Formats: sequence, C-alpha cells, structure tokens
Amino acid sequence: MKYLCLVYANEQELHSSPDSPHDSECHAYAQRVQESGRMLAAEALQSVQTATTVRMRGGKLGITDGPFAETKEQLAGFYLVEARDLNEAIQLAGHIPAARVGCVEVRPVRELDIQPAQLQAGQH
Repeated sequence: MKYLCLVYANEQELHSSPDSPHDSECHAYAQRVQESGRMLAAEALQSVQTATTVRMRGGKLGITDGPFAETKEQLAGFYLVEARDLNEAIQLAGHIPAARVGCVEVRPVRELDIQPAQLQAGQH
C-alpha cells in the first residue's frame, strides 16, 4: 500500500535549530529507503513564500500568493513510500530527519476508481 509522509515544520526552526537535519542527512535517509525498495518519490519544497494557492469557485479561477492557510508549521516536503501497513509507514516516517524539528503526517494514498479506458479517453 502507498503512504504519503508529509513533512511539516516551522521554516525558521527547520534550518536553524540545533536538531535541524542537513541536506546530506536527508539524502542519506532517502537513499536507504530507496535501496530497501520502499521509496516511490521524495522531494523537498522551496519556501512557503514561493507558494501559490489556486481555487475554482463558480467557474472562476482565483489565485493567491502564499500558502492556503496561515500556520506555525508549513509543508516542507514529502516522501511517497510503499509499506505493508500503517505500522511500517509510521516506522519509516519516524526516521525522517526533519521529524526531530517538525512533524510528519502519514496518510494512506487512495487509489482512484478509474478504468484504463477512461484515462485514455480523458474521462474522470
């Protein structure tokens, strides 16, 4: 089963705390999970200041600079992993270096109920 591990942290603390992980530590963790065959994708995100929030309301596109909500912690990155169950996904998330200064939300990925023919025809 696929699980998305969303890494949240206060951007200032993520890079300035004594417990802050360095890029090399994060890369080494991702490499270990990759070598175990459980890594599907992983990416760090740029600062929340670079975010753009998009909404469609009443057929009109609305665009706002910045994140969708003002919070103390921002989405900093993610890992998409393959795990036997939630327990294994939680164990993987617990070893994400940024968990020391922020938190990691673990969520099962919902498989869409779409037939291959629907995808080719552009139907949703």
